[in-house]
Amino acid sequence: MKVLILGNMGYVGPEVTKELKRRHPESVLHGYDNAYFSHCLTGVDRSPERHLERQYYGDIRYLPEGLLEGYDAVVQLAAVSNDPMGNRFETVTQEINQEATVRIARRAAQAGVTHFVFASSCSVYGLASGEPRKEADPLAPMTAYARSKIGSEDALAAIEGDMIITSLRFATACGMSARLRLDLVLNDFVACALAQKKITVLSDGTPWRPLIDVSDMGRAIDWAIQRQANNGGRILSVNAGSNRRNHQVRELAEAVADAIPGTSVHINEKEAIDSRSYKVDFGLFEKLAPEHQPLMSLQDSIQGLVAGLSRMKFSDAGFRDSHLMRLKVLQDHVEQGRLTEGLEWVE
Repeated sequence: MKVLILGNMGYVGPEVTKELKRRHPESVLHGYDNAYFSHCLTGVDRSPERHLERQYYGDIRYLPEGLLEGYDAVVQLAAVSNDPMGNRFETVTQEINQEATVRIARRAAQAGVTHFVFASSCSVYGLASGEPRKEADPLAPMTAYARSKIGSEDALAAIEGDMIITSLRFATACGMSARLRLDLVLNDFVACALAQKKITVLSDGTPWRPLIDVSDMGRAIDWAIQRQANNGGRILSVNAGSNRRNHQVRELAEAVADAIPGTSVHINEKEAIDSRSYKVDFGLFEKLAPEHQPLMSLQDSIQGLVAGLSRMKFSDAGFRDSHLMRLKVLQDHVEQGRLTEGLEWVE
C-alpha cells in the first residue's frame, strides 16, 4: 500500500503517520506539507517524519502535476484548522480547506487513486440541542472553518468514478502529539492546571463537546484507507468518535482537576451559552468500523497530556501567547514577513 498524507506536519499528522506505519510496516508512506508548523515540536527528540519514506514540501493549493500518480490512498489533513484561524484568514480557509481539497480529490480520481480520505469535523452541526446528531440530521455550520468542511463534503460527493471517498466528521481532537496544540479545549484545561493550578471555563460549562484522541484519529483513518464500497457506500460521510466521549465542558474541567491535585475550577455562570454545542451519535461508525473503534478514554487522554507536558517541563502560564497556539504561529510568520496575508511563503 502506498499512501500520501497531505498536511502531515501538523498536530494530527504525526500520530496518523505513526499508527499507519505500526499497522502496515511494509507500506510506503509519503507526506506533503507547507511546513507552517514544522518547527513546533513538543516533547520529542526525533522527528515524527522518520516514519515516512519521503517528505515533500509545498502548498496544496499548487500541488505539482503528476504527484498523485501511483498512490493507493490520499489522506487530506491539510487545513486552516480551527475557528480563530478561520476567522482571521477566512479567504485562505476557503482556498485551502475546500477549493484545494476538492481539486486534489478530482485529480486523484483521474490518477487512479482508489481511496480518498477527508478529515471533516463534527463542528458542522453547530448549535444543536436535543438528541445526539446523526449524519442525516440538519447541519448548522457557525464558522468559516465549519462551512469549509461541509462545502468540501458536498463537492466530494459529486465526484464520479470508482474512487472510494470517506469524509470523517471527527469529534474535537485532544491528546498528546509530537506537535502539540493547546488551542483545543481539553489540552487547554490540562495546560492551565499544570501551569496555574486553576481552570477558568469561559462559558457556563453546559455546552457539549464530543472528543477523540489523536491516536484514535489514526485508527479511524486506517479504516478509511481500506474501506470497501459495500461498507457504507462509495461516498460516505460518517461521524468519527465514540458515544462514550460526549462530554459537557464543565465535566472536562472537573475531570482534569481530579487528575491534577490542587487544581481549582472557575465557571462563569453568567456567560452566554457557547454557540458551538452538540452531542453526536457515533453509532454508524461503530457499525461500519468495529475493529477500529476509539480506545482512549477521557482519563487516558488527560494522563497522556500530563505525561507529555511533564516531559517538556511545561510551566508557562502565558502559553496562549506561545507557539503552542496555531493562530499565534501564523500571525508571527505574517508579522515577520515570512508569510503573506494569503499564507504563501515569501522567498
